[in-house]
Amino acid sequence: MKHLRLFLLLFVVGLFVQSQAARAQEKVFGEEVLGPGAKITFLVAPSGDVEPAAQNLSEARSDLHLEVLAGWTEEASDEVGAPAGGFVPSLRLFATVENEETGQVTKATLVPHVNQSDNVHYARNIALPGAADDPYTVVFEVHPPQQLELATHRDWRMAYGNRLFPPATVTYKNLQLEEIVRTTR
Repeated sequence: MKHLRLFLLLFVVGLFVQSQAARAQEKVFGEEVLGPGAKITFLVAPSGDVEPAAQNLSEARSDLHLEVLAGWTEEASDEVGAPAGGFVPSLRLFATVENEETGQVTKATLVPHVNQSDNVHYARNIALPGAADDPYTVVFEVHPPQQLELATHRDWRMAYGNRLFPPATVTYKNLQLEEIVRTTR
């Protein structure tokens, strides 16, 4: 009985440590709350195997995985009826990665992805426009769904207009990404 308890304890601790290690591989740049409670988290993770291969840069050809998590805040749950933490769909997201030493640029459109740690999120594997140890600026553009992509009821329009939130641009400068580039999933 003692051995079974010890085994179960070690198993649970192992799962916790593994979960924390997976999260530690990600680097959060920052968070913004847009409109009436859309919490947008900007981060980077090691590149990974993403399908369909025809639309995604392979893990071997990419340096990292840009990600944007889009969920509703607790306040939005009360204010607009959105489930707290629920995915904000139909966003259009773009990223520009600029090498601060050379001025070289990589652009990417982030598209919906799904995995077991973040569930549905927006992301894209990218190759850096330069060396892993160069400093980078990453600019994210966040656009709400266009009018023909999202219909709005009268109550929403009266409170917030005919879109989820105005477009936003968020910039992160002097990013050191080498640690993430050297990490594997």
